[in-house]
Amino acid sequence: MKKYLISGNKGQLGKEFEKRLSMNGEEFYGFDIDTVDIANIDQVLAVYENIKPEFVINCAAYNQVDLAEKSEYDAYKANVLGIRNLAIAAEKYGGFVVHYSTDYVFDGTKGEPYTEIDEPNPLNVYAKSKLLGEMALEDETDSYLLFRVSWLFGDGNQNFIYKFLQWSRNNEELQIANDEISVPTHTGLVVDCTLKALNNSFSGMYHLTGSGYCSRYEWAEEIVKLANLKNKVIPVSKEIFNLPAKRPDFSAMNNYVISNELKIDIPDWKETLEHYLEDKILLV
Repeated sequence: MKKYLISGNKGQLGKEFEKRLSMNGEEFYGFDIDTVDIANIDQVLAVYENIKPEFVINCAAYNQVDLAEKSEYDAYKANVLGIRNLAIAAEKYGGFVVHYSTDYVFDGTKGEPYTEIDEPNPLNVYAKSKLLGEMALEDETDSYLLFRVSWLFGDGNQNFIYKFLQWSRNNEELQIANDEISVPTHTGLVVDCTLKALNNSFSGMYHLTGSGYCSRYEWAEEIVKLANLKNKVIPVSKEIFNLPAKRPDFSAMNNYVISNELKIDIPDWKETLEHYLEDKILLV
């Protein structure tokens, strides 16, 4: 039986992996920073030596995009040093690493969905740290799967849907950016595709997102419609929020390569969102 090690198991993606692996009867071990700090090479080597996993799935990340502008060290420690250490340990003990990056590695000027061969050009500290993490992984091992994902949502409060629903309870009108475009992607899709890719011995880098794309405003409008909310959503430029971190205008990614190689049809983000909200019993 395969043995999995999941770092960042308290986050929304880590939780989804643990749920799915448990349902599948797989052997797995999860940890978060309170028990193992992946930025500490000694701790990483110790947990590897103790468990000797076949696969390590890194769901740990520093993803506070705006805070990263002032906490550069924290972002680089988690997003660069952490994955480097996991890759070093995997090389030493013969493991295989799965890691997740972001659409934010692109500058958003292409005007159409990015492919795996497009050149990254990150605009903020968080995005730069994620790109350097990709490079650190590739430098330390050839035994890896790297997925760039976007606008993840699942169980937890670190996603746009949770935050929007919180805002909707206190505000009749909500201003949402209509000039920030990408692809909402459910954690369940990421887990399913990751495990299928591992079962088929995939390696290398892929873009893994839902299908289609939308603005934050369009995403919010769809949530309002599906959850039967009464709020009015007002489209505005993201510039009015004066956020510390610069974001790309259009960072949607093309999922053709992974869907073609896995021989699957990845559903449109609207379809996935509807199923997600139904599961949350938000539809009435």
